[in-house]
Amino acid sequence: MNTTPDRRAFLHTTSATVLSAVSYSRVLGANERVGLGLIGYGLIGKTHAATFSKIAECQIVAVADCHRKRADQGVTAVGSGAKAYHDFRKVLDNKDVRAVIVATPDHWHVLMGMMACAAGKDVYVEKPLTLFVREGEWFQQVAELTKRVVQVGTQQRSGLHYQKARDLIRGGHIGAISSVRMDAIRNISPGFGNPADCEPPADLDYDSWLGPAPLRKYNPNRGLYHFRWFWDYSGGQMTNLGAHHLDIVDWYLGLDQLRNVTSIGGRFALRDNGETPDTQDAIFDCGKFTAAFVMREAARGEPTGFGLRFHGTKGTLAIDRRGFKVWADPDIPPANMIPGSKEGHPADGPRVVALTAEPKPRTESIEDKTGDSAAQYLEHAKNFLDCIRTRKSPVSDLASAQRTAVACHVANLSLRLERSLQWDAKRQTIPDDPKAVAMLTRPYRASWDRELRTLGIETPTE
Repeated sequence: MNTTPDRRAFLHTTSATVLSAVSYSRVLGANERVGLGLIGYGLIGKTHAATFSKIAECQIVAVADCHRKRADQGVTAVGSGAKAYHDFRKVLDNKDVRAVIVATPDHWHVLMGMMACAAGKDVYVEKPLTLFVREGEWFQQVAELTKRVVQVGTQQRSGLHYQKARDLIRGGHIGAISSVRMDAIRNISPGFGNPADCEPPADLDYDSWLGPAPLRKYNPNRGLYHFRWFWDYSGGQMTNLGAHHLDIVDWYLGLDQLRNVTSIGGRFALRDNGETPDTQDAIFDCGKFTAAFVMREAARGEPTGFGLRFHGTKGTLAIDRRGFKVWADPDIPPANMIPGSKEGHPADGPRVVALTAEPKPRTESIEDKTGDSAAQYLEHAKNFLDCIRTRKSPVSDLASAQRTAVACHVANLSLRLERSLQWDAKRQTIPDDPKAVAMLTRPYRASWDRELRTLGIETPTE
């Protein structure tokens, strides 16, 4: 099936065919439910099927997956006469589909998203947005040209307690923030084994699963779910879990001034055939604050409680999907914090400031336990559907997702190149480092590289 001429024609006639917010609303008014196509019925696709099915204003009318049983399971899950496809392009050609949900492995996110935009569909695309830096720039160009709404699946932004915490931080509740700490820690040792290459499952169209990724022999650990541990398809836990943390950092403080990233680690402990690190420490210089990410896959240790913590001059705010907590720092005179001040320094040294009462807190301590992970998914889906009607920018837009993706990818490049990397946020490049710059782009495998050219994007060939 070749739909390339239709997409080319769409791009060449964008100004004549793109619907305004008013005309789009009138079209929806004739048929209030938004027809959705779900591409990818894996772990997250299953979640999206359940979430969007709860919303009366939409209906999933098509499910595509290159694994036949998964496509059939997806149709069963959404019901209501949805069609099963094994080629996602048939979803793009389906006139009943007004928007698509891209819930595939990472290496498919951008290409499917851009092709959907070119087919006139709005897009909800899972995080991480990209597999490499330049993909995000391409996606933004195509979405802007085609005037499509694109929501990225960083659903924490739709959590009410995340919004409340953002207001507190931006309102100065914990003072000036100079430090952010993030972690993703567990113990899955010894890993997922080292199975031999073999034939793919009979129900899986492996060539379609690979798509734009390099041609490799099938391996059970390179396929369903475990693709996350291979550079061809993903960026490991940095782009998986680290992206969620960094997205909130961007939303609260901004990553637009990122200027240096240092990351170290490796696959030290897990005994399997994965490639991405099982241990990673990354430090981000964000201009007015630093952010540090600690990831361990084979040493859990003492639980830290919250995976994301903002440290300010008045206190600390820690947050996760369950809620957040603010710890107020005591307002103690600086001289009283100097070691030995209480006992007394020799002549002319610092002296303790006499206090007549217990130090007051620098801010108000707060504990919020209202977080609801399922509600975050639901509100994020509703925000997407609302933006389809209004043509407004969604809460998780492409620009913010690209800033987060850049930070993740530069951290991984720093680890792989074994050196710190500068980042020029204005020029969107790594200055004076040709080897690193070359890694900001990857080739797409033929014949998928032709889709890029159709979209007006030039990239190196494999």
